[in-house]
Amino acid sequence: MTNTLFFERLKGQLKAKLPFVAYRKPNESGINALLQKTHQLCYTRNFTESGFVFSPFNDIHKTVLIPLDDSEMISFSEFPTGTSKLESTLSLNKQSHVKRRYMALVTKAIQNIKKGKLKKVVLSRSESLELTDSNPLTIFKKLLRAYPKGFVYCWYHPEVGLWLGATPETLIRIKDRQLSVMALAGTQAYKGTVNVIWEQKEKEEQQYVTNFILDQLKASVERVAVSEAETSKSGNLLHLKSIITGTINSNGVNMTQLIEALHPTPAVCGVPKHEAKQFILENENYDREFYTGFLGELNFQTIGMIQSNTKNKENRAFTTQKADTQLFVNLRCMQLKGSRAILYVGGGITKWSNPEHEWDETVAKSMVIKGVL
Repeated sequence: MTNTLFFERLKGQLKAKLPFVAYRKPNESGINALLQKTHQLCYTRNFTESGFVFSPFNDIHKTVLIPLDDSEMISFSEFPTGTSKLESTLSLNKQSHVKRRYMALVTKAIQNIKKGKLKKVVLSRSESLELTDSNPLTIFKKLLRAYPKGFVYCWYHPEVGLWLGATPETLIRIKDRQLSVMALAGTQAYKGTVNVIWEQKEKEEQQYVTNFILDQLKASVERVAVSEAETSKSGNLLHLKSIITGTINSNGVNMTQLIEALHPTPAVCGVPKHEAKQFILENENYDREFYTGFLGELNFQTIGMIQSNTKNKENRAFTTQKADTQLFVNLRCMQLKGSRAILYVGGGITKWSNPEHEWDETVAKSMVIKGVL
């Protein structure tokens, strides 16, 4: 399928108000889309279905499913990427009342941490922006060009809304019992090099995420390995990243249990998980909706080849089908509402946090999306 025809099909889905998702995986050139054939709003029951899932932060039981068996999959092989420089002339003090409110929230969180009630909590805020061009497919193309290393998507359901994003973080990848999970935390601005020094606050944040994942997986995953933390670039930002791999036990653990164990991670919630989530729900004073939820391919079937040597030395190949699941944390995202974009940004708060610096971090993260609008 050609580039032009691909986007014409997406345009047709929007015009007909039919659900769809279009996306490109990290470091890949091809783009896929699932075009749902009906208007039905579907949810996962137990994550055994096949399709594309879109889950909110607060309740995985309301995970929306675009089912494979009720959709047409289309794709084209390559979309040109660019190296556009993201810039903004917005003042940090443009919304001073928003800044004061966010800094007060951070201060409250630090006080709770120092009292021993929390170790880390991730606090976020939303921001509304008037668009000069609110065409979601135009914005999607800009995200594709600007973020070749991220999971870039455009998701739509007439009963839920329209979301776009370019997230740097994988939640979980499972293929034939082989599992990998990303531990991503810590943020600083990219200034032309990835050879940077990380402060104690960022190192501690990233270690919280790694330790949480290891603890949650220990009952269901064996042969666990953790890579060294390295600096990872996403747009105009740098993060600390480790990859955790292992083999899922054959003791009957299911996808729902794994997702419930991992989501939300300390990268988007905090430590301890329950206490941090309660603090967020009671103090952020807005609904995150699908921000810091997760999205991606659920139980897609991939074809593999197995070579077998028979006694007469003839080589024979056997095909096998394996379920492949790859889910991403919904960061660096926005929701379109008419001619406005609702942006969502946040940051991890620890005892080392400085409210002014935390505000600046959310501003830097907002530039990931603002840079293409």
